Amino acid sequence: MSRQVTSTQRIIDNLRRVIQIVADYSKAVERSTGLTGPQLWALKILSSTSPLHVSDLARRMYLSPATVVGILDRLEIKGLVTRTRSIIDRRVVDLHLTEMGEVFAVKAPDVAQSMLMKGLDEMSDEQFAFVDEGMKQMVRILKAEHIVPQPLHG
Repeated sequence: MSRQVTSTQRIIDNLRRVIQIVADYSKAVERSTGLTGPQLWALKILSSTSPLHVSDLARRMYLSPATVVGILDRLEIKGLVTRTRSIIDRRVVDLHLTEMGEVFAVKAPDVAQSMLMKGLDEMSDEQFAFVDEGMKQMVRILKAEHIVPQPLHG
């Protein structure tokens, strides 16, 4: 087998591993908590920085505010999050975990997103640049530049 074929096989195998582990985490998180990965990720972020504005949570999750509002709607229905209007600026909504949300966030497992964030933060600038460039190339190869990214469900 040539080096090119072996390297190509390794890249595809690694991509399969990433897809598989995100799917596996998603199933495990939903089975053990009843929450999706994005819902649990929002709880984890709020547990470390609550109160937080919706726009700030969206920025930390790398999602649009509209997407985050949908996640928050489901968390609020479950009694894990509350939203209150700011007294200073009525357009601003502050997010708080309920007591049940705080307990839930502490007991729940990590999600794939937080593992990815931690790993990326720990990389050197050079390693980070290689990963960034490699991911851009994967998107280009798959002609996926037009796809609007959705939350990972893991």
